[in-house]
Amino acid sequence: MAAVDGKSKVISNQWVNDNYKHIVVDVGPIASKVQPGQFFNLSCPQVGTDKPFFRRPMSTYHADKNTHRVEFLYKVTGAGTRGLATLKAGEDLSFLGPLGKGFSLKSHYRHILVVGRGVGLATLAPLAEHASSMNIQVTAILSAQDSGRLMSQHRFHDVNATVFEVTDDDGSSEVDKVKALIEEINQKNKIDSIYTCGSVRLSKLLQQLAITFDCDGEVALEQHMACGIGMCYCCVRPIKVGEKQPQVSKRVCYDGPVFQIKEVVL
Repeated sequence: MAAVDGKSKVISNQWVNDNYKHIVVDVGPIASKVQPGQFFNLSCPQVGTDKPFFRRPMSTYHADKNTHRVEFLYKVTGAGTRGLATLKAGEDLSFLGPLGKGFSLKSHYRHILVVGRGVGLATLAPLAEHASSMNIQVTAILSAQDSGRLMSQHRFHDVNATVFEVTDDDGSSEVDKVKALIEEINQKNKIDSIYTCGSVRLSKLLQQLAITFDCDGEVALEQHMACGIGMCYCCVRPIKVGEKQPQVSKRVCYDGPVFQIKEVVL
């Protein structure tokens, strides 16, 4: 389905913790077309000295075909998101979406691993739910600075995923420790595919492990995007297609944001 340039109604816009807010909007029937890993470009209000011009890309956190509601989890960090944070229930929000190519799951998969950090957990939660609907077992590693900044655990527990929480404050999120944990997981239950979003260092690790395990894998890239439809070329990233092929430039918004993890140059 082609993206819709439309106007939604804000249902709620609440703080999750001291950094992140959770916004729910009614986008109409297109909510039924949203796939895990896709995103919307949202118009952010101009407030005070903050004058955001371009729309901001937001990964879909949840989409409900029955209520027509789509949810986004976002970090309040710049002019755009500060404006977005001011929206109240009942106000209008312009959007363009759904956009991009989402995650893929193969019918023969029996066990997948999802590894996310920060707002990347918002991108991966719908994937875990979709996998569960296909009777695919999910193991999730959720990473954050500390336990107070871990989010979305309930979304993974609700689909009976095996959940591991790793944080910076106790050292459990260190790359070597996460690597050892994943190797142990794979030894006990072979991983068919790996999915990640939200951390370059973890993405590099998972890229290496996907090669070592000889399994599939995908990464949802985070990138500055202006148009969201591939016209402006501001979100180009190098991609390697095949072992002996030269790198090519691809647009994250149009060719992604989800790419094969073995092909992304990190």
